[in-house]
Amino acid sequence: MISRRVFLKTAGVAGIGVTGTFRPTAMARAQSRSVKIGFVAAQSGVRANFGEVTPWSIERIQAALKDGLKIGGKSYHVDIVVKDCQSDPNRSSTVSSELVLREKCDLILAFDSDAALAIGELSDTRGLPTISTMVPWTGWKFSRGATPENLTEKDFPYTFHFFWGASEVVKNFLAMWNSVKTNKVVGTFYTDTPTGKAFANPKTGLPGGMAQHGYREVAGGFFKVATDDFSNQVTTFKNAGADIVSGLLLPSHWATFWNQAGQAGYRPDVCTMAAAFLFPSAITSLGPRGDGMSTEVWWTPKFPYRSSITGKTAREIATEYEMTTGKQWTQPIGYAHAVWEVGLAALQAAGDPKDKEAIRHAIANLSVDTIVGPVRFKDTPIRNVAITSMAGGQWRKAKPGSKFPYELLIVYNATAPQIPVEAELKLLSQLT
Repeated sequence: MISRRVFLKTAGVAGIGVTGTFRPTAMARAQSRSVKIGFVAAQSGVRANFGEVTPWSIERIQAALKDGLKIGGKSYHVDIVVKDCQSDPNRSSTVSSELVLREKCDLILAFDSDAALAIGELSDTRGLPTISTMVPWTGWKFSRGATPENLTEKDFPYTFHFFWGASEVVKNFLAMWNSVKTNKVVGTFYTDTPTGKAFANPKTGLPGGMAQHGYREVAGGFFKVATDDFSNQVTTFKNAGADIVSGLLLPSHWATFWNQAGQAGYRPDVCTMAAAFLFPSAITSLGPRGDGMSTEVWWTPKFPYRSSITGKTAREIATEYEMTTGKQWTQPIGYAHAVWEVGLAALQAAGDPKDKEAIRHAIANLSVDTIVGPVRFKDTPIRNVAITSMAGGQWRKAKPGSKFPYELLIVYNATAPQIPVEAELKLLSQLT
């Protein structure tokens, strides 16, 4: 494990150059030793909310490494190549190939679901160490040939992933629902994506968990990402009298569904959706009807952790984001920073950033404390995967005089007891 003190002590080096979305720095590149890191995120398209923090986060990493990085007692210039996958699987494959074959990166960091999946096979084939996040590990692993039965055996030589999985979300969703009184009828629908399919998995997703706790599922099925009409789901859920609506979809999908539900007079009492309610902008866009939306919480300023790179707390990083951008903090900030903590810690542990086998071995045996909490690849029960913390939360109207209209309150923490509970889950009918 690389301690914060050791990391900070060894983090002196020679400047970062950035290509792709960002302009290269003006610093001289006459150094004989350098390391190139590829970074892929969705900065445009339907998942742009997830990659919105990329420019801001990269700037902070640049500042932290302005003097370079020390690895094995030697100073290395760091060149960062940033690619926008545009929320598109085909584009993800293209930029992944560019990073591996043309840019010849020493390490790749994937901060997007499509990118994480697209680069996996290529990285393993070419022997290029890759670390990904921002997609549930169940979707990442199952889409690459793993099954619930072979999780401990299915191995990927050079690709590693850290995040929570659908099963962790299910635990939080069900615990929140069990805390309130409903008819236990749940309307579900999911994006037709690997992540959506992971959430709909009968064994590890919502259906199995609901059945075990006595909930009845009313299936609204899968839908294509480009879908803009959810009238069938609205009618199905309303006719079944579903008190709860859940599943996995993006903010734009929920906005359309919620408007159509209002027009049809359908008023469920609990709306707990994965992905759709992660962002304050998505809740604010719903107006008064955003009050009470509930969601998984995988990073918040209330997390009791510090950056292993800068030493800043979660609260300090969130405050800096709000002060410099004028926007409310958003959950991807934590992982946009943590993926660099994991990547840089692996390079330092490897001792030689040009030795792919050493990097691969370093990641596989890595145990580092990050701004999102512990990331433990060493001794993980699921090969190539480090599972991270999560809690359950509900968006509520902020107190008068607050800078932003809504705040995300923790309502369940049994899966992350280090995060204090702030409120009880409220039915939507109790908030109107």
